[in-house]
Amino acid sequence: MSANKLVEKKNTKMETESRSPDSLVISYLVLRKTVGILGMALPVVVYLGARLFFQTGIQSSISSYYHTGMRDVFVGILWTIGFFLYSYKGYEAIDNIAGNLACLFAVMVSIFPTTPDGPITGAQKFIGGIHLVSASLFFLTLIYFSYFLFTKTHKNGQSTSNKLKRNMVYKACAYLMSACILLIALYKILPDSTTTGLESIHPIFWLEALAIFTFGISWFTKGEAILWDEN
Repeated sequence: MSANKLVEKKNTKMETESRSPDSLVISYLVLRKTVGILGMALPVVVYLGARLFFQTGIQSSISSYYHTGMRDVFVGILWTIGFFLYSYKGYEAIDNIAGNLACLFAVMVSIFPTTPDGPITGAQKFIGGIHLVSASLFFLTLIYFSYFLFTKTHKNGQSTSNKLKRNMVYKACAYLMSACILLIALYKILPDSTTTGLESIHPIFWLEALAIFTFGISWFTKGEAILWDEN
């Protein structure tokens, strides 16, 4: 057999192996774990980066770090998360639609910044409104992923004991994210006289950080970084 044919045969074998079910499963697990790591890292990175490198104190919300020296990091992580969400493929078409929508909302959160602290213009208020709606839809999509999509079982498979445990993690994450969003909404609609004493502890920042970190845990678990199946 000629050298060219040997090389061609080797390349064909490598291409076949790269498309094997095992390699595809590993790729999807890595993608899910990566999304999880980015989600868990976002609040920590922007907070510590702003404090250590720019001597900037804690902000009123995670989104407010857009107006600090950590803006590029904040935007970059959101775009990376959005890209991975766009690349996500699930069991059904609705899974793909949810991933595409989550990507869109993540990008919109980054390109339509929240209103800065202090006096604002009409344009900033309008852009901030788009940001608020986008952030709300982004979190709702993430909750949908955790509660409805991640708990599915492939129609040809059976739920293992670890799969059932992972489902408990997904639902717990969905409940916690929902609670955080509801508390943020409640805080925003309360009269100023009621929330004045809470401003010093930055409740929205901590609630957003908890929600984003929880989103990361859900995806990290989906990547079977914990409670994995043996086969």
